[in-house]
Amino acid sequence: MPQDCPAISIRDVSKSFGPIVANKNITFDVMPGTIHGIIGENGAGKSTLMSILYGYYRADTGDIAINGQPVQIANSQAAIAAGIGMVFQHFKLIDTFTVLENVLLGAEGGRVLRGAMADARTSLEALSRDYGLEIDQDALVSDIGVGMQQRVEILKALYRNAEILILDEPTGVLTPKEADQLFAILKRLRDEGKTTILITHKLREIMDITDTVSVMRRGEIIDTLPTSGCTPQKLAELMVGRKVMMQVDKAVAKPGPAVLQVKGLSVTDERGVQRVKRISFDVKAGEILGIAGVSGNGQSEVLEVLGGCSAAQGDVTLNGDALPLKGRGSDAASRRVAGIGHIPEDRHRDALIMNHTAWENIAFGYHRSPKFRRHGMLMNDAAIQADTAAKMERFDVRPRDPYLAAKNFSGGNQQKLVVAREIENNPDLLLVGQPTRGVDIGAIEFIHQQIIALRDQGKAILLVSVELDEILALTDRVIVMFDGEIMGERQTAQTNANELGLLMAGMRQEAA
Repeated sequence: MPQDCPAISIRDVSKSFGPIVANKNITFDVMPGTIHGIIGENGAGKSTLMSILYGYYRADTGDIAINGQPVQIANSQAAIAAGIGMVFQHFKLIDTFTVLENVLLGAEGGRVLRGAMADARTSLEALSRDYGLEIDQDALVSDIGVGMQQRVEILKALYRNAEILILDEPTGVLTPKEADQLFAILKRLRDEGKTTILITHKLREIMDITDTVSVMRRGEIIDTLPTSGCTPQKLAELMVGRKVMMQVDKAVAKPGPAVLQVKGLSVTDERGVQRVKRISFDVKAGEILGIAGVSGNGQSEVLEVLGGCSAAQGDVTLNGDALPLKGRGSDAASRRVAGIGHIPEDRHRDALIMNHTAWENIAFGYHRSPKFRRHGMLMNDAAIQADTAAKMERFDVRPRDPYLAAKNFSGGNQQKLVVAREIENNPDLLLVGQPTRGVDIGAIEFIHQQIIALRDQGKAILLVSVELDEILALTDRVIVMFDGEIMGERQTAQTNANELGLLMAGMRQEAA
């Protein structure tokens, strides 16, 4: 194949879902042996376009060619046959299967598995060695971390002879170290002649890893250009169609009395492992306290306990009143009544019911509110629907359709629904977990503004994020957790990423 022949050529591809135009006359090329970035706001049509390329959707109009040859991609099997593999943002793995079983699933090659398993094991060993994708083939997927699960997805594609890899928001669930490892793998794949399409909302990733970038806005390709000639500011403006604040604009906090006081909090999981080890801290009115740390060091458990999702030991007070940490009154409903709002880390698992509509999701947890009741007993669906429409307008949720199922909104718009529900119920304390995970730069800017506005109203906010840039931009004070303990506390304005990174690595406050 000539080097000037595109690995992928897309011409005038369009796709609509009823009145919603997801892709409109999309035309661009991806050259072989390159990493091609595709960026755009949530809802810009990126994932729809890649789903067409992988055979999940059929385009209404347009043509696709692979290595110069026209193809009809009717389903994922046709995409695999054309040499295309896709790693989805939410992995398609079976937790109770081993790594080897997941890779082989769907590519067994016959009824007798023993020979296929042995051949697959040998092939995986070679692929792991050649591409730096070392992994335990006999480990259960449920027992490996998300970074390793992503390796399994890449190995699945390579095992099926993929020459073109599509990665949809691949770092949304990864720690910074795991993201660096992934990028090293992608560079190695590029050096071996593989072609990668990287869908991401993170401009830094585009600048660090891609050769070429296409920018999408409202279903159209706005521009395709060499990454070397771009700046983050230019790409942000192309994505959003206006100038974007690259820094959070906020006044100096004016903290009041402590709203939340935590003393000697300990959390032990169902296997008897102590995840949080007698930590103490407080959160004041009118401030944002951040908890920084690599994922898995106890931050999630702290949010779950305070949000009423799990039990713990210790003493916690809200506005001077004790909060039960186990038994009666320790559940999420009681927490909401007490004045705690909660934006969970995983919106799909803990914040939304994906098959239910936007208006139903807006009511969840607050359905007993007087504004949503009639005659004191019955739910007032019309009132909830009107309230949802107003929230969607204020929080710029697209499309503005209260009757659309949550699963049909993009990730950023799903997050806006959750943020709108929790902030507009006027909590005294807002718990925020990974507020902008999988969210584009325009939505990040908006969500950050809403959190700052709540702080400026005198509310207390406890924010957990693995993104140090977000911690440094949003918080007024920060504590760092490692292995269930607090390594140190800093005023955010008086620290930096290097110092916080040392604390995150387990160095005590004095040493750091």
